[in-house]
Amino acid sequence: MDNQNTQDINIKKEAMIEVPDILARVYEALSEKGYNPVSQIVGYIMSGDPTYITSYKNARSLIMKAERDELIEVLMENYIETQLK
Repeated sequence: MDNQNTQDINIKKEAMIEVPDILARVYEALSEKGYNPVSQIVGYIMSGDPTYITSYKNARSLIMKAERDELIEVLMENYIETQLK
């Protein structure tokens, strides 16, 4: 078998989602399920335990795409921008 053509394989990469979008989608999913989203997100950030986040709308998988320190950084930046300036 003498195939001189090179195969070209396109692998779809998962679209990058920004941390603010992750937080917004997780907040929405927690709210829709009747949880206190602030309390649940804080519990997740403090403990690292993903069971604080519902799996509804893939929120648990989504929040684990960001590092916890990235979540805190975005939250602090927003707080400083909206409350202290």
